[in-house]
Parts: sequence; C-alpha cells; structure tokens
Amino acid sequence: MGLDTDKHWIRDLAAICAAKGLTKIVLSPGSRCAPLVIAFNRHPQIDCYSIVDERCAAFFALGMAQQLQQPVGLVCTSGSAVLNFAPAIAEAYYQKVPLVVFTADRPNELIDQQDGQTLRQYEIYRNYIKKSFELPSEVQDNDTLWYSNRMVSEAINIASYPDMGPVHVNVPLKEPLYGLMDYDGPAAPKIIKASPVQPQLTDEAFAEVFEQWNGFASKMIVAGGTMPNERLTKAIRTLSDRADTIIMAEITANLHGEHFINCLDPALEAISKDDKPNFRPELLITFGGALVSKKLKTYLRTYPPKAHWHVDPGGAAVDTFKQLTRLIAMQPVHFFEALAARLPLNNEGQYQHDWLKIRASSYDKHNQQLAVAPHSDLKVFEVLMKHLPANSNLQLGNSTPVRYASLFPPDPSKHITVNCNRGTSGIDGTVSTAAGAAFATAILTTLITGDVAFFYDSNALWNKQLPPHLKIIVVNNGGGNIFRIIQGPSQLEELEQFFETGQGLTAKGIAQTYGLPYYHCSNYKELDNILPDFFAPKPKAAILEINTPNTLSANMMRKYLNI
Repeated sequence: MGLDTDKHWIRDLAAICAAKGLTKIVLSPGSRCAPLVIAFNRHPQIDCYSIVDERCAAFFALGMAQQLQQPVGLVCTSGSAVLNFAPAIAEAYYQKVPLVVFTADRPNELIDQQDGQTLRQYEIYRNYIKKSFELPSEVQDNDTLWYSNRMVSEAINIASYPDMGPVHVNVPLKEPLYGLMDYDGPAAPKIIKASPVQPQLTDEAFAEVFEQWNGFASKMIVAGGTMPNERLTKAIRTLSDRADTIIMAEITANLHGEHFINCLDPALEAISKDDKPNFRPELLITFGGALVSKKLKTYLRTYPPKAHWHVDPGGAAVDTFKQLTRLIAMQPVHFFEALAARLPLNNEGQYQHDWLKIRASSYDKHNQQLAVAPHSDLKVFEVLMKHLPANSNLQLGNSTPVRYASLFPPDPSKHITVNCNRGTSGIDGTVSTAAGAAFATAILTTLITGDVAFFYDSNALWNKQLPPHLKIIVVNNGGGNIFRIIQGPSQLEELEQFFETGQGLTAKGIAQTYGLPYYHCSNYKELDNILPDFFAPKPKAAILEINTPNTLSANMMRKYLNI
C-alpha cells in the first residue's frame, strides 16, 4: 500500500473506521494529530476534508451526518482546538446526530506540566457525549493493540446504536509524529460488528397500551424534529384519520397530512380563552426533537393531559410538559406502525373536527394579516417560503428564522426537507451546518438565517468544500430582532446595546472576500423578482441579503402572535 504512519495502531484505527463504514472524515490542521491525518488520508476507502476553523469543521461534519444519518469523523490537534468542537458536539448530542470525534493529545505524563498546547482532554465533553474513550499512548504488544482496536470498534458502534449521537475518542500520541514506513497491508484488524435490533413491546405491554388508548376520548400526537420517513408518515396519517386524534407537527418534523396542524402557534392563538380547556387532550403522545413552539409548551402545561407517553429509542425520560406517565423505548416508526395496524377506524367524536375548525379560522386570520402587511420580516418569509424550489433542502437559523418559517410550512407536494439546529438552539454554526448538509447530499440547500448568526459563523465560507448548490439567504434587520419580540428585553433600556446588539454590517464584503455571487434587495416585491435567478444553478454558492426594518418587523410579529 506504500508509505503510511509508523504508528501501527493508528493505521488500524483508520482501517477499522473504513471497514465499519466511517469513510468521511473532517480534519482540522495541527501537529499532534499528524499520525491520524496521515492514516486517514492515505487509506484508499476514506475521504478526507480539511477545514481550518475547528468550530466550523465540527458543524460542517454535523450537517453531513445529519443528512446522511450515519457517522462522520472529526479530527483535531490537542489543546484549545478540542474545546472549539464543543458547541457542535453538544448540538449533535441533543439532536441525536452521529459524530465520532478523534482528538489528538499529549501523553498523560505531560498533562498539567506546562507542556505546549496541553489541557485535560479525557472526558472533556462528558456532559454531552454518549461515551468517552482514551486510547493508549503507545502500543507495543498484542494485548494493548487488542485493547485499542476494541475501543475504536465500540466507539463507532455506540455512535449509531441503540440511537444515534456523538462519541469521543481521545488519542494521546508521543513524538515523533511524522514518521512513515512502508506498509504492505498486513491482516486487517478484527472488527466488532453491532447487529441492529428492533425493540418491540411485549404482547402484555401492548395490550395495556391498547386498552389505555381506547380509554381516552381525545388524543394528541406531537411531533418534534425528525428526518423524513415515508413509513412513519404513512403510520401517522393512518392515525390522523381517526375523529378522536389530532396531529401537531412542527416544520422540522417533516410530517404533513390532510388532518395535521402544521402551524401550531396561530392555531393555539385562535382558540378563545374560555374554550382553551376544551381542546386539551386526554392522552398526549410525543416523539422527535425539541419543540420550537413555546405556546404549545405553555398550553399543555396550563391544561395538562391525563396521560403523556413519550416515544424515544434511547429511553430518554423527556417530560417537557411535566405530565409524563409512560416511556416507550422504541423507534417511533415501529411504535406507530404497530399502533396503526391494531386500531380500528374511529369516526366518532368531535375532537379532531374542533381542531380543524380552529385551523381554518387561523388560516383566515393569517391571510387577512398578510394581505395588508408592509415590507417586514413576516412578509419576506411569506415570499421566501413560497419560492423554495421543489425537491430541495431547507436549513433554518435559530431565533427568528425558524419561528417565521413555522408560519409558512412548505407545500408537501414540493418534498422539501427542513432542518434546524434545535438541539441546543444556538446561533453558532448555522452556516457551517448548512454547508455540510449541502455537501453531503448534492441537493440544492437553502439556508435562511439572521444577520447576527451569519456574521457569527462567516468563517464557514473559508472552506474549499463549499458546494455550489448552497444558497444563503441573510435576513438583515440590523441585529438580534428576537429580543424586540419576546417579552422582557423589549422593554429594557439595555435592549439595543446589550441584547439586540445592533450593527450596520452588510454581507456584501464577505461575499467579495470569498468570491461568491451576491444579491441584495430591500423590498419584498424586489425579492419576488430576484429569487428565480438566485436559485438558478451557479458555479459557486450564492448569498442573498434582504434588508428589513427592525422595529416594524418586531411589532408585526408581536401583533401576529398577540404577544
């Protein structure tokens, strides 16, 4: 096979990754990680991508793994570089995205000894990682090699089963780091495979679930963030044909149906104060990622269900509404398929009918407000969501973008997949995640982000892998407009300086720096005309900046949501 690193256990590490399907590795440069870089880059089955900024690299890998739904590797050198991976790892943990993180390190005897680029790395991510491992710094016998290889196999397995998430492999390495040797490819290291299992409820447990379901007159199924799944959609739609069941699916749930509520906040706002108790479900079933809708959280905490079941493959006891009564440790698709197959059709009751009547009322109010809305964030999102190309992906920034987009769910016939980093709901890594997602899928990917999040992650464009089918839309209202919308900071004298952090920056200079096509408009009618050309194929990623008024936009949103 030619020259490779002279550290044979690191060669084995790369070989195990390749054999187990971990073939995409995002690397950030450094010296201590040289053996890892050499081993991964020289393995014929592994594709390596170099991104200088570790924070951007980690979110880029997150975007790739999010779309591929399989582990992606991350490599960095020792020291503070390791800490720069932390925001993306935390997001991956709560979003259940499989990352395998290899951090090069000094050998243990040099930790806390004022050696350069050294800090305490073992279990550095312990609060937001599925499991941490540390390889031996030297391997001089078969037992130590077995130990090292076993941990690598286990780490990759854990990233995917029983549910997905990040794992950390700390790799202490002694000098010399750049040594090479002729490597003819000896026997491949032993691979420990993980056989996927499909947990099912026992007959007795399902009989109990079935009996309880039938005992409740009204049911609500709430879907948080999930990737598109045809089988899951079919099962949920079957359940939505029941008169006693309503489906509440956020934009990031990627679930659509005739009897679904996809605009949650407007529907909840359309219920009169006196009627609110009448819309509470007796049984609530939840699955998927964290909810965007604060109104739904408040409603179900104020008017709690009699029972709450949460479906989670990892068995996480998520009690968002403080009413959890049953935990179902299964993949949602398997649970809802089993439930839908056993339940007879039910056309009795008014529960779903009442909710759909509220949905219709909220649509009427929605259309009335938009018909007279001036140029503002709200009007801009109406235009943007209408023009999204079919069979494309949408990445949303946190704070206002995901909230505005939730008011305009994509047309289901356009088959648009929606993602947002709602694991920790931070603004960091927004552009990098979208870049990784676009790179992994080769599908037109649109990022809609606010100005603060865009400038915060502008290093994402310092990336040789930036795909030409990435379209970046920056809604620039001059700062963190969310603080003008939510209750509390909007009334403080510190609003502009310390919360909104207003700025007069433009994305034009950044686009010029990286040689990217740049579009600009300051009116939603201009936007209508610009979007066809903006979405047309280009040799490079493109940026569209839309200027909107901050105070007017905030007032429009507050009025719309009756905040």
